Amino acid sequence: MTTFAANAPIARIHEACAPGAQLELDASWWGFGGLHGGLALSLLTAAMCKQHPGLVMQQVSAQYRRALRKPFTLDVSASTAGRTVSWLDARAVEDGRVALSASALFTNPGQESGPVISPPRPAAPPPSQCPVFTIPPEFVPFAHRTEIRPVGKVRPFSGAAEPELIAWLRLVEDDLPPDSARLIVLMDALAPSYSAVLHTPVALPTVTFTVTPGSGLAQASSPWVLLRARTDSRRRDGWLLERLDAWTPEGAHLGSAEQVRVAVSRD
Repeated sequence: MTTFAANAPIARIHEACAPGAQLELDASWWGFGGLHGGLALSLLTAAMCKQHPGLVMQQVSAQYRRALRKPFTLDVSASTAGRTVSWLDARAVEDGRVALSASALFTNPGQESGPVISPPRPAAPPPSQCPVFTIPPEFVPFAHRTEIRPVGKVRPFSGAAEPELIAWLRLVEDDLPPDSARLIVLMDALAPSYSAVLHTPVALPTVTFTVTPGSGLAQASSPWVLLRARTDSRRRDGWLLERLDAWTPEGAHLGSAEQVRVAVSRD
């Protein structure tokens, strides 16, 4: 069992992630009611990448079944390989129960073979010209590990006209550019974009989370990520679909993500 306290850097935790690793993280690593969701998926991803060294992860998709609050094991299955693609499944197991499951797709490193198509980066001033947005640690303990600088005037639960949030983000503990594991953490570091149109806090937990790295990730040189999150649809029963994209300060596309969330009534 490897235990990580509040002062441990995320990079050290990722280094400890391997198939079969047993981890314990204190409550300073929690999001809403348990281990931060993006961090939890990044730990499974790091373990899967170690089982496939030299291959490129093209996509990872997770299902959140229950919150992680106790020590857990990273369980990685044997890979299934086709002619050009390999798949891995992994689970975070707590007290013998699966709390988080994930599947990842890997390929051999490819060569440039055609034009790159990616969404254009939204106009945004540099991070130094954007104000810092502080999330109370008693609300989201993990938030003190990130620096968030919103672009524009829209904030969570501000009653905005559109369900969209745009902000610069970075991990405060190091100046390293994002890799696939860091990107997953940052993709889940903003408040839910649907919260922008609300006036009062509502729980919007993630049920599924899929991250697809972009062409710019391998060449990223800055710790700063520009993230745009937008809710595309919200059904009457509370289920909603959120899409996210991330870019470097220079405009290279780092990746895309999709989250299925559900609004939880407090009644």
